[in-house]
Amino acid sequence: MTDGEMKFPDWQIPFHQVLAESDTARLAERIQELDAIIFKRLQQLRQDPQDREERDALDHALSILRSIKRDKLGFPDWN
Repeated sequence: MTDGEMKFPDWQIPFHQVLAESDTARLAERIQELDAIIFKRLQQLRQDPQDREERDALDHALSILRSIKRDKLGFPDWN
């Protein structure tokens, strides 16, 4: 997927960088950065209840991040 095909590149680009990262130390850093980006975006979306599509995409991305944290970084499973 190219940047032009992404609907929400502000957080989707760093998300795809996380997915492509193979170095676990760098992966942890990228995830921490992405968590901050997603948190900020969710705060912005609180002000705009109309954007359900992006909220759903963010929820899906967060679910994948939880799996990566658990499976690759050894975080506890906090569903």
